[in-house]
Amino acid sequence: MMSNKQAVQSVETTLEQIIAIAEKLPDEVVRYKPAEDKWSVLEVLCHLEEALPYWLEEIQRVVAAPGSEWGRGLTHEGRLQAVAEANSRSLDDVLPKLGAVKRLIRETLTSISEEALQQQAPSRNPRFGTKPLQFIVDHLLVEHAATHLAQINRNIHQYNESHSTQK
Repeated sequence: MMSNKQAVQSVETTLEQIIAIAEKLPDEVVRYKPAEDKWSVLEVLCHLEEALPYWLEEIQRVVAAPGSEWGRGLTHEGRLQAVAEANSRSLDDVLPKLGAVKRLIRETLTSISEEALQQQAPSRNPRFGTKPLQFIVDHLLVEHAATHLAQINRNIHQYNESHSTQK
């Protein structure tokens, strides 16, 4: 379990790495899909831009209304819309907004006490059950961002593998 300060630093560092990697990528790599059912780098970026603020809002909402349900499923409209609209967006649009998400994470998490994050609340997703709000911080912010950084690096590797010249 991380402290708020550690969580903020972790997500900020991960987002900085994601932005630094993405801003150097050519458009064909950003939009490359390793498989039909896999996201492009741009889709991942758009997902993070939507998902991280969503989870911050969920934390704030449950802190304000202790014991209320939190979470969403994979078919949540905002989640699906962010990915569906990715192809109509550009890095010049998405990357500054990810930078703003980084600030939002710092402002939000530093305004919530460690005590408040120990509140137990039931998830809408039965897989999670009842968890402390710290679970959202650890898994749906920190771990989630890190998982998508690894996915971006994997996409780049797969693009390079599929476009390398045969010798």
